[in-house]
Amino acid sequence: MKKHNFNAGPSILPQIAIENTAKAVIDFNGSGLSIMEISHRSKDFEPVINEAVELFKELLEIPAGYSVLFLGGGASLQFCMVPFNFLEKKAAYLNTGTWASKALKEAKLFGEAVEVASSKPANFNYIPKDYSIPTDADYFHVTTNNTIFGTELHTDIDSPVPLIADMSSDIFSRPVDVSKYAMIYGGAQKNLAPAGVTFVIVKDELLGKVSRAIPTMLDYRTHIKDGSMFNTPPVLPIFTALETLRWLKSLGGLKEMQKRNQAKADLLYGEIDRNKLFKGTAAVEDRSLMNICFVMNEQYQELESEFQAFASSKGMVGLKGHRSVGGFRASCYNALPIESVQALVDCMKEFEQKY
Repeated sequence: MKKHNFNAGPSILPQIAIENTAKAVIDFNGSGLSIMEISHRSKDFEPVINEAVELFKELLEIPAGYSVLFLGGGASLQFCMVPFNFLEKKAAYLNTGTWASKALKEAKLFGEAVEVASSKPANFNYIPKDYSIPTDADYFHVTTNNTIFGTELHTDIDSPVPLIADMSSDIFSRPVDVSKYAMIYGGAQKNLAPAGVTFVIVKDELLGKVSRAIPTMLDYRTHIKDGSMFNTPPVLPIFTALETLRWLKSLGGLKEMQKRNQAKADLLYGEIDRNKLFKGTAAVEDRSLMNICFVMNEQYQELESEFQAFASSKGMVGLKGHRSVGGFRASCYNALPIESVQALVDCMKEFEQKY
């Protein structure tokens, strides 16, 4: 039976990226060695990381003056690296979910970190709109897509202070005006590569402004200076990232991905709104294109486990909502084909007919 992968992360990857990575695991570039056993400083691997950086810059139209890094530690390590490198007197955070809350918690270890707005009282089911960014802040931090609660910032914010964004789950899903950001970062395991590599896009001139001493490994300048090679980088995930970036370019880039992602979301949200058994959990204007969250309507809540089992029997994988919200979550990342979304919609319609 065909499987339809709605996992929130690690998640679906382009089939060609998986196949080419599998080949490279056996024999990379005709070297007779696996990608897992070559030197990261070898003449074979250097073109991989160099092309990955160039494709980042090309696809996102990154202006001059920014560096692209491939690091370890996941987005969670960036929660502390960001204030380590940028927080001198005060930082501002928009609290839109679990990961934004964790980023704010880490920043408070380094100095004053203020929450400019939060949707926590409504279980993070919307993106706050009416707030003021303090102009005396060293930076303003946002999480552009909230995987657990299914909300997303659909436009790039105009910030009076340097803007820093966690784009772990929606990077490359739409065009982004990188010039509006001081830094963009994210774990790769949702829209780019297997778990193990973290991407960072940072504006070089904003670094080196804090008075504190920064440990060598936690200083972005260290990794810029050595081209992400200060220590051994996650070689295999970087290779898969390159394959995904090539795939994105072959399809026409980020405008095409945005078009495809919007079509998938319209299809599934349309069925959620039509079907008497289900309802969405996020405010309509803030609904995520990446993580579509929904629950059973009140009078049908006792059917939740039954629908989960029914969907599984139809090949749906990873639909169970996060434990903090329950219900269902269909993660529709770039690599998920619209045929899988249609299969889920058909499954929902068939289940509705039973009741």
